[in-house]
Amino acid sequence: MTYPLQLAACAEMLWRDKPIAWRASKLHEMGFGVGLWNYPDWDLAALEKTGANFTIMNGYLEGRLADDVGAEMLLKSARETAQIGKRLGVDRLNLHGTGLGDGGIPIWQHDVVTGEMWLKARDTLNRICDMAEEEGVVFTLENLNLLDHPGCPFGSTADVLALVSSVNRPQLRINLDLYHTQIGEGDLVRWCEKCLPWIGEVQVADNPGRCEPGTGEINYAQIARALRGIGYTGPVGMEAFAANDAEAALEAFAKAFTV
Repeated sequence: MTYPLQLAACAEMLWRDKPIAWRASKLHEMGFGVGLWNYPDWDLAALEKTGANFTIMNGYLEGRLADDVGAEMLLKSARETAQIGKRLGVDRLNLHGTGLGDGGIPIWQHDVVTGEMWLKARDTLNRICDMAEEEGVVFTLENLNLLDHPGCPFGSTADVLALVSSVNRPQLRINLDLYHTQIGEGDLVRWCEKCLPWIGEVQVADNPGRCEPGTGEINYAQIARALRGIGYTGPVGMEAFAANDAEAALEAFAKAFTV
């Protein structure tokens, strides 16, 4: 099955009682790309055999952008993770301002981000780009809402756009998560327009509930038309739970983004 936009879904959030390779195979069979989170618990050999297009996975296991110790941890972890990404043929490796712990709570929390931290974060991302260029991979920086991820530095859509656009290198793109943008800022279409030159992937889930399009307040059919109107041709990933049935959730997602 082929869709007008490149559609993918997060395997970690669907069919949660099934092995990860089964989920990837099922998504591939249904015509979707596959998003992944952290790799240590995966059966990598089984994932390789699925033939799936892995659109994105977490690009690090530890570290942070805006201090010396955290930056060194991040660079080391990201380089190690890049090897897994290359093994699976992952399109993009995802970053956040800091590592996330249980329940998505930031490990390193800051309510105020100083100018010094901004400069260090930009320097760290440039070093990530240097490494990515050596390894032949691409990283993304994802926005996160501060209701679910309190104190996460560089979490807002505005902050992510400011950092990625200031670095302005092809090895670093934006993972524009519209679920998080809706909670944090709203005004989704205009954020898509502002971020367009740097978007690597758009991720979606409805709000409240973080389930598939059609279960909440976001008019994703209109978002899909807006993305088409501004010329976006990259992937759209459903990073959402299924309200009931996973296949029905994917059908609703595909319907919303078939324009």
